[in-house]
Amino acid sequence: MSGSEELNEITLLKHKKICHQGKFTASVLFMPRYPNWHRKTSFQGEDMNGTAIENFVCVIFNVSFMNCTWHVGRTASGDTQYFLYWKNSKKENFTGCQNYIKDNHGRHTGCRFQNVTIENKRAHFLVNGSKSGQNIQTYEKMIFLYEIEKLTPPLNVTVSCTEVSHICEIRWQPPHTSHVKRHACFKYELVIENKADPNKNIKTTSKMERNVTGNSYIFESFSAEKRYSIKIRATDNSCLVSPSWGEWSTPVEFGKGQLTSASSYTLFVIPVLVASLVLFLCTVRIYLKITSAKVPQPRNPFHGRSSMDFQIEYKNILIKDEPEDIITVIEEVA
Repeated sequence: MSGSEELNEITLLKHKKICHQGKFTASVLFMPRYPNWHRKTSFQGEDMNGTAIENFVCVIFNVSFMNCTWHVGRTASGDTQYFLYWKNSKKENFTGCQNYIKDNHGRHTGCRFQNVTIENKRAHFLVNGSKSGQNIQTYEKMIFLYEIEKLTPPLNVTVSCTEVSHICEIRWQPPHTSHVKRHACFKYELVIENKADPNKNIKTTSKMERNVTGNSYIFESFSAEKRYSIKIRATDNSCLVSPSWGEWSTPVEFGKGQLTSASSYTLFVIPVLVASLVLFLCTVRIYLKITSAKVPQPRNPFHGRSSMDFQIEYKNILIKDEPEDIITVIEEVA
């Protein structure tokens, strides 16, 4: 970046020398040579030395939140007040802080931001202020935002173990960021801890694996009689990602006496699901048998009757309906 571009970026500063009420006023311009730089600019004489802020730090967390904090100047009095302005690129205008952090004297010592988008450009921060109605030293800093991001933990950590082969497959997803989508941009640190067991006089031991790439890892020392935990964190792998290690994932426990955790944990899950399904179906079947009403069936008039029964019944009907002959016998008396 050229000197003329720097002067265009900082509209509040001018390269000039003036004399005001017997005091010498000057602006001091420092040309940057490194990606992240800062400078202090004095508008007043020696009585304003030490009024600029110190220890300016910004951190991006939870993808889109940013906090910037600073310490008041060494010679700043109680009536000194600071104001933060920033912009994400040269094409934007400076924006003032809307949510200040204050100390016990009411002085601004930080700012909270939301909906911050990380771009592959340097953000420009400027903190100026006043003391007893006079301008104090101004502090400026330019930062690549991706370098100050605190990476979130890797997502969806799962563990699947096979007791026969004594191995576990640990899988996860990359941390969520606003500007990086490639899985290859991250590498990971894994800490697998063998939990203590006082009953068996087993002490807690840890195994650390650094610079793991990809999204899975094979743990080859699994014993079903022991209890383990796994936690993972991420960092940059030659991309525009923060070079600092991110936050640890919530520990996932597996093995004997495993506990539930915020992350998902799977161990021999298929047999458990099958058994649960069978139990559910059996319960439904028993319930239907108990609660279902029995529907009465019509009686079969021909059930249990043979052909001989029909013949006898038919003969009885014929005999009953056969006409009767009445014979009158008259006896003659001699």
